Amino acid sequence: MSDMKNFGDAELNAYLDGELDAESQSVVSAWLAENPEAAARLEAMRRDNDLLADLNQNIMTEPVPERFTQIIARTPAKSANDNRWMRAAAAIVLLFAGAVGGWFAHERTLGTQLEAKAGFVDQAVSAHVVFTKERRHAVEAKAEEKHLVRWLSKRVGRTLNPPNLNDAGYKLIGGRLVADNGRPAAQFMFQTKDRKRLTLYVRSAPDEKETKFQIVEDRGVSAFYWIEKPYAYALIGKVDRKKLVALGEIVHNHLQSR
Repeated sequence: MSDMKNFGDAELNAYLDGELDAESQSVVSAWLAENPEAAARLEAMRRDNDLLADLNQNIMTEPVPERFTQIIARTPAKSANDNRWMRAAAAIVLLFAGAVGGWFAHERTLGTQLEAKAGFVDQAVSAHVVFTKERRHAVEAKAEEKHLVRWLSKRVGRTLNPPNLNDAGYKLIGGRLVADNGRPAAQFMFQTKDRKRLTLYVRSAPDEKETKFQIVEDRGVSAFYWIEKPYAYALIGKVDRKKLVALGEIVHNHLQSR
């Protein structure tokens, strides 16, 4: 790694998470000092991580529901010693149940936010589910067609340079124009070698409230979405949450640099 002249998002993420060895960490630090644009990109990634952390920061600190503590209080004890052990074991189990319950409550909250703040995600997921099933006509314009970006950019109202996700295993195969409640939206489609597909959905949202990064699961896929005026974005696929967040960071950083 020390002989590399450039570092991509994968290396910068590893650097940010402290996953590099001491020598590699030092090499990247020196490289960042000489590359202010990369340093700015790293700082944007750090801010993204902080925003994502806000999603789940309260889950593990939620109190155990009163109905569970009442069950513990009513638990019969054969002896004082047995009672102590039973209460300790029950407390551990119920603490875990409270954390899990907190997570599912959090998931339900995300669903409410989806309906209230980001109804466009329903349109984005629908387009993903419909078009990713197509084998021959999944996109209107292929990636190598020069007018693809120009065409979709003109319709949506901003310059859309789709991100390069090759390092993550996803190659851009093309895009299409999608109708979203009477307004145009752009859908870019990416695909792995084994034909797993990912879509990036973009449309204007000048009158909608900005949202931080959110994740919602719907119709068998996960959507990582946010609204950053005057546009709304959603990255969608059958991808586990950790990987989807990493892909979302790459996309967001790419869009921020344009």
